[in-house]
Amino acid sequence: MDRFARRVYTIAGIYGLIVMFPQYFLEDKIGRDYPPPITHPEHFYGFIGIVLVWQIAFLVMAREPARYRALMPVTVLEKLAFAVPVLLLYRDGRVASALLPFAAIDLVLGTLFFIAWRRTGAAPRTA
Repeated sequence: MDRFARRVYTIAGIYGLIVMFPQYFLEDKIGRDYPPPITHPEHFYGFIGIVLVWQIAFLVMAREPARYRALMPVTVLEKLAFAVPVLLLYRDGRVASALLPFAAIDLVLGTLFFIAWRRTGAAPRTA
């Protein structure tokens, strides 16, 4: 059972690092491609930093899923916290369609995290 969770969290962590780290260097490009320019860079860089920290947490969790099982529902929320607002903002015409694939990926990962949580047994208690 842990094998599924190990794979899901490892893939999610690696994917997230690959997708998010380069964004540290894209502030100007994003502002040009999707105007207006970013006016609060602390929000932009703070978002990227928090997301990267979560990717590292996913990789830590992948090593011992049963030990970190209590955090798994929180990881589902982490994925929903991006995906749901993007879908709602897109519906209202407030974000570009280019974000939809990333929202969809987060929905899939959130679903896989939920499945991993359900399939992973609790870690044995030590006396």
